[in-house]
Amino acid sequence: MARRCEICGRGPEFGAKVSHSGRHSRRVRLPNLQRIHVVHNGRRVRIEVCTRCIKAGKVAKA
Repeated sequence: MARRCEICGRGPEFGAKVSHSGRHSRRVRLPNLQRIHVVHNGRRVRIEVCTRCIKAGKVAKA
């Protein structure tokens, strides 16, 4: 499982956590993926989609 939205392709973002003293440590921001059922080619399948795509209406739930 690749932690990517199957509609828009959104995936993890990499950056740095910065503490109050200015020290940096690496971090990963993951997209909010949800498993939903959709109808694809007449079949009901389950895909992982980010909440941004669900809210925008890019995907129709089954």
